[in-house]
Amino acid sequence: MKNTKSIVIEKKYLVPFILITSLFALWGFANDITNPMVAAFKTVMEISNAKAAMVQFAFYGGYATMAIPAALIIKRYSYKTGILVGLALYAVGALLFFPAAQFEIVGFFLVSLYILTFGLAFLETTANPYILSMGDEETATRRLNLAQSFNPMGSILGMFVASKVILSALESDKRDAAGNLIFDTLDAAGKAAVRTNDLAIIRNPYVILGFVVIAMFVVIALYKMPKRENADHSIKAMDSFKNLMKNIKYREGVIAQVFYVGAQIMCWSFIIQYADNLGIPKAEAQNYNIVAMAIFIASRFISTFLMKYLNSRLMLTIFAVGGMITTTGVILIQGMPGLYMLVATSAFMSLMFPTIYGIALGGLKEDATLGAAGLVMAIVGGALMPPLQGLLIDQGTILSMPAVNFSFLLPLICFVAIAIYGYRTIKVYPEL
Repeated sequence: MKNTKSIVIEKKYLVPFILITSLFALWGFANDITNPMVAAFKTVMEISNAKAAMVQFAFYGGYATMAIPAALIIKRYSYKTGILVGLALYAVGALLFFPAAQFEIVGFFLVSLYILTFGLAFLETTANPYILSMGDEETATRRLNLAQSFNPMGSILGMFVASKVILSALESDKRDAAGNLIFDTLDAAGKAAVRTNDLAIIRNPYVILGFVVIAMFVVIALYKMPKRENADHSIKAMDSFKNLMKNIKYREGVIAQVFYVGAQIMCWSFIIQYADNLGIPKAEAQNYNIVAMAIFIASRFISTFLMKYLNSRLMLTIFAVGGMITTTGVILIQGMPGLYMLVATSAFMSLMFPTIYGIALGGLKEDATLGAAGLVMAIVGGALMPPLQGLLIDQGTILSMPAVNFSFLLPLICFVAIAIYGYRTIKVYPEL
C-alpha cells in the first residue's frame, strides 16, 4: 500500500506547475490536429497511404533530431531557456504553413512540421523532468501523470478543430449519393481549384496556433520560474550518457517508449482509414477519434487517482495486457465492433507515456536531463511505424482479411513489448 499523505504539488510550485502544465495541452493540440492530416493529404494531394504517412515521419522525426541538442542547452543554461527556445521554434514551424499552402508542395508542409516539432522536442525534453523535479520524488510519477492529464485536453481540442474546422470543410472529401469521392471524377483544373481551397483550410488553424504560441512565449518570458535545486553543471554529458547506458531500467524504458508512441500514433492516425474501410466519411470518422480521446482523458484521471493505492509498475503491465486484448479484437473482428475495439484501446494507452517516463527516470538525479532527451527521442517510434502500417494498408487484402485490419498487428506487437517492460520493472529490477 502506498503512502497517501505525500503532497503531489507544493504551494510554492503551484503557479509554475500550472504554466508548465499548459504546455502539455499546447503540444497535445499540435499532435492531434496533425494526425488526421495523413488522411487529408492522401486525398487532396493524390498520394498513397505510405506517402501520406510521411506527415508522421516528419512530425515525429523532429523529436529524434532535436531532443539531444535540447538536453544539452537545458543542461548548460536552464529549464526556462529550453522552454523559450521550444516555443520560438514551435511558432516558426506553425507560421510556415502559410507559405507552404501558397506553394502547394507536400514537402514544404513536411518541413514546416519538422521545424514545429523541433520546438515540441525542446518543450517535452524540458517540461517532463521539470514537473518531476517540482516536489518529492515519491510523488513524481503521480505528479507527471497529473500534468500529462492536460495533454489529451489539448489533443481533444485539436481533434475537434480537425473534425469541425478542417475535415468537414474539405471539398476533396465530398461524396456522391453512392458514397464515392467526387474529387476523383474531376478534371485537372477542377482538382487544382479544390486543392488550393483545401490547403488554405488546412493552413489556417496552424497559423492561428503560431500566434497563440507567441503569446505563451511572452507570458513565460516575463514570469520568474524556479530554478533547478542542487543542479551540478560540472557533470559532463558523456558521463551522464555512460551512467544511463549502465542503467537497465532506463535503457529498456526508452525501448518501451518507442513501442508505446508507435502504438499510440498508429491507433489514432489510422482510425480514419479503418472507418473509411467501413464506408464512413473522414469528418464522421474523426468523431470516433474524439470519443477515443475522451476515453483516454477519463482513463488518465482515473489511473492517476488509482496510483495513490496501486503500484504504477503493476498498473502499466495490466494496461498493456488490456491493449493487447483490444488490438487483437481490432484485427480479428470486422465491421463496427472492430472499430469500437479500436476506440476502446485508448483507455489502456492513457497511463503509458508518463508512467514509462517516470519509471525510467526514477533515481537518475543529475542524469535526468539527458535521460529525458533519450525518452523524448523515443517519440521517433511515431515516425517509423505509421509509414510501415501505411504500406500494409496499401496492400488492400492480406491473408484473406482487409489489410487495414491486419495492419493493427503492429500496435499489438508494441503492447506486448510494453507488457514485458512492465513485468520486468516488477520482477527483475524492482529496486531501481
